[in-house]
Amino acid sequence: MLVDDDALLLGILSRAAQVSFPEASFIQVHTSSEATTYIQSLEGHGPKLVLLDIDLGGKRSGFDFLAFLRMHTEARFLPIVILTVDDLPSTIGNAYNVGASSFTVKPTSFEGWKTYLATLQLYWFSTVTIPPIRFRKWDYWK
Repeated sequence: MLVDDDALLLGILSRAAQVSFPEASFIQVHTSSEATTYIQSLEGHGPKLVLLDIDLGGKRSGFDFLAFLRMHTEARFLPIVILTVDDLPSTIGNAYNVGASSFTVKPTSFEGWKTYLATLQLYWFSTVTIPPIRFRKWDYWK
């Protein structure tokens, strides 16, 4: 799952993944609110990893969505990789304090994206073990 307000990023990731992570498929949402709605609507399988930008251009930031995920019964185990251009120490510290699994800076070239995705695949899908996650639709009446 890609949470980023850059409409062009999905195309870049999809093209780069064809070379370095062909089994990947991406769904993109552009705001924290859209991301929250998407997670709440899931039933059964959902994303195995979230690439999350911090600055989503709206009232709520990526940190807000990250905090939501860490409080969510099922989604709290999702690996959340911050993917942003801001590499200030305060931003990095805040990301980990709120619950990021890792913090990465967006590559600046297509070759960089291919390397990024190959590394992502190697670490998150070939090296570490992630618990199975099954989602239940959000029940507003509970």
